[in-house]
Parts: sequence; structure tokens; C-alpha cells
Amino acid sequence: MKIIGIILKSLKEQIRSYWVLLLSLSMGPFFIFVYFLIMETSKSQYTVLIANKDKGVLANDQMINHGNDLMAYFKNYKTDTVAFPFIVNEVENKTVGIENLKNKKADALIVIDTSFSQSLQKRKLADSTSLVNVEFIGDLSNTNYLISAVWANEIVNEYALHATNNKRIVQVKETALGTSATASSFDLIVPGILIVSLIMLMFTASIAFVSEVENKTIMRLKLSKLRVFEFLAGISFVQLLVGIVSVLLTLLTAIMLGFKYEGSLIAMIIIASLTSLSIIAFSLIIAAITNSANEVLVVGNFPMFLFMFFTGAAFPLKSDALFTIAGYPINIQGLMTPTHAISALNKTLIMNMDVSSIIPEIISIIVLTILYFMIGGIIFKQRHLKLT
Repeated sequence: MKIIGIILKSLKEQIRSYWVLLLSLSMGPFFIFVYFLIMETSKSQYTVLIANKDKGVLANDQMINHGNDLMAYFKNYKTDTVAFPFIVNEVENKTVGIENLKNKKADALIVIDTSFSQSLQKRKLADSTSLVNVEFIGDLSNTNYLISAVWANEIVNEYALHATNNKRIVQVKETALGTSATASSFDLIVPGILIVSLIMLMFTASIAFVSEVENKTIMRLKLSKLRVFEFLAGISFVQLLVGIVSVLLTLLTAIMLGFKYEGSLIAMIIIASLTSLSIIAFSLIIAAITNSANEVLVVGNFPMFLFMFFTGAAFPLKSDALFTIAGYPINIQGLMTPTHAISALNKTLIMNMDVSSIIPEIISIIVLTILYFMIGGIIFKQRHLKLT
């Protein structure tokens, strides 16, 4: 029954510290909104210019201009895998197009040769000696040109095959994992921001633990023969509720801004709950080495930034594995539970993988959580719960 008393007491204390609670609950939605604005204002867009010099060809008493058809094909081109990020504009001639390139008004220029239709027509009649000439012009040191050229070259080849009734020698089939084919840049950062909302528990949980020391109420708890487990369980339960509410608010904000995910909501809550417990456990270490809320706000900044920026939570981060355990890679960031939590959320929310695929991540989180609790519990007991 002592645990219930600690839970109720901790819940009241948490409500009293409403500014800290508000900070923890609002940080996730705030980051989601900021990243949404960043992604919306930095969407990749490439401008491709086409200068059509094709004179056309007479076939079956009908004038055919494949240059005009190619431009129409560009403008109507769609792909089943990703959004087509190109704007296609026609220019009068090559000179005008080059001038636009120099002034950074476009990324690539395609010049269709005067004999384009004639060459395609010969190819259609099985004349393998006929060359179809198309010129690509751009700044080869510019990434935008390289991306534009690759896409444009693929579209030109595809049109040529279609126009000459030929088939590809190699037919490539692309299969996307989960929603990765249609996932936007915003969708890909959401799992990390969900974990950011949980990392903020580092402050609320640490303050919840250390406030008992600062307010001297720890003395009454000592005299009541309260066990360490009961003390930790009571406060951890309240902080776990805060973590679940925080991650659900963050997810709801992301969905309202257009985030689409696959997988089970229950699986996400399980991952969020385990991650919350790990953050609470680490917070106990912070509380164990501090004596007041002010000290928590100072000391806690360093581990909070480590957890946010060196685990892939705030932005993607990847490093080489130091070693593997049963095929699961372990790196330096793997000593921090958010690393495994983000991996698990990516698999479930983006790749639509089942729970069995995230067992290594779950085991890693549980092992590290137990380790954090053991370290924090021992130090906290020695410094704040030991009767002298």
C-alpha cells in the first residue's frame, strides 16, 4: 500500500510543478511543428529546361515530331514510388537555356537534336546504326544538375523505348519496404521526435526524485521504513504516465500535420513505455548526484543533449558497429536507449515490420534500463535514503 501512497503523493507534486510538466508535454509537439516547417520550406525542387530543335519526320503521310511528344511525356511523367520533384519548362533555343543555367534559374538543359524524330523513326524500322542525339547541359559540380540529369536521362530512354516499340533488355522491379516508397522527409524524422518527447522526462523525473531531498520529505520516508523499490516504483509510475501522454500528444500533432504510418499503435506504446522507463532510470542517476531542482537543471543538460543529438533523435545519425551480438550491431550510441528505441520505431512505423523484428531493440532497452536503475538506485540509496 505504500506504493499507492507514493504514487498519489508524486502525482500531486507533479501537478504542482505544472511548468515543468508543461515543458515536458509540449516539447515533442513543438519539435514536430518546427521540423514540419523546416521540411516544407526545404523540399527539393528541380527545374529542367528543354530546347526542342527537332524538325520532325513524315511517316505514313503524317508529320510526327517526337521532340514535342517528349516534352509532353516529361510534363505528364508520373512514378509509382516517389513524388516527381521536377518542373519542366520549354525554352526558345539553346542560348536562352544556357543563360538561365548561368543565372541559377534552372538546374539542367536538354537540347533535342534536329534529327531526333528521324533517328527514332529509323530505330523503329530496325535500323540499329541510327543514333538518337540528345544533349544534356549543366554544371557538373552541382548536385542539383546531377540529380536532374539522372532522372531526365531515364525518362528520355523510357520515351525512346516506347516510341520505337522496343523493350528493355533488363527489367528492374523495385519493391519498397513498408511506407518507405511514399514516406516524405517529414515522415522519416517523426520516430526520432517521438523519442525526443520522452527524453524530456529526464527533467521531470529527476526533479520528482530530488524534490523529496530538497523539501526534506525524504526524512519522513526514511522513518517510515519505506523500501527503495517502493519509492522508485511510485514515482516511476507517475512519470511513465507523463511519458505516454507526451508521446501520444506528439504523435497526434504529427498526424494532424500529415504524418502517415503503418504498424501497430500498441507496439508503439510498448516501445514508448520501455523507453520512458529507461529515461526515468537514467534520471535517477542524475537525481542521485544532485541535491536540488536547480542542480538538476544544470547537470541534466549534458546527458539530455547527448541523448537528443547523439542517438539520432533530433537528426539522423549513423556510426560503425563496434561489435555484434547475435547479428545485432552495437556501437557507442548503443549505450543510450533512445538509439534502440528509434530503430524500433522506424521498423514498426515506417517499415511496417512486426514485433518479432524489434526483439533485439527491446532486449537492449530492457538490459540498459535495468543497468540504469541499478546504478541510480545504489547511489540514491547511499546519498539520500541511508539512515545515519
